[in-house]
Amino acid sequence: MEDLLQIGVITKVHGVHGEVKVYPMTDDVKRFKQLKRTILDTGSGQIELECVSAKYFKQYVILSFKGYDTVESIEKYCGKGIYVTRDDAVKLGKDEYFIADLIGMKVTDDKLCGTITDVISTGANDVYDISLDDGRRLLLPAIRECVLSVDTDAGLMKIHILDGLLE
Repeated sequence: MEDLLQIGVITKVHGVHGEVKVYPMTDDVKRFKQLKRTILDTGSGQIELECVSAKYFKQYVILSFKGYDTVESIEKYCGKGIYVTRDDAVKLGKDEYFIADLIGMKVTDDKLCGTITDVISTGANDVYDISLDDGRRLLLPAIRECVLSVDTDAGLMKIHILDGLLE
């Protein structure tokens, strides 16, 4: 399991006081209101940032960080990801998982095995993109009828493939 979870990407500077537009990469966009600290991946290392304010504009979150109050101080981080530690992450409910924990997870049913390579958000439910060991690809809806059990510690998901999904 990864220690850091990506919650967004800085897209561009907003205004002249060091605020940035962040494209959120989380289901819970309101989580940014409670965000106290975040970790910025600069590409050559990581910087811990203290979040001063968060507001919303269209599909973006506008963030400001302590010590970064000019365009020049923050613009070099455009395109960089922002992360939180697992301790600072949103608490998950029953049958909820971080995508980072699902990618690379082994899946198995009675006959087939494979690995989750991507999670596709569709609106109704997520879909797991699974690369099967026999070379085929399976798009499995993340619904109770298909996902029988998930063990994130073991990195294993037991599934049931509905008729017609492999054809």
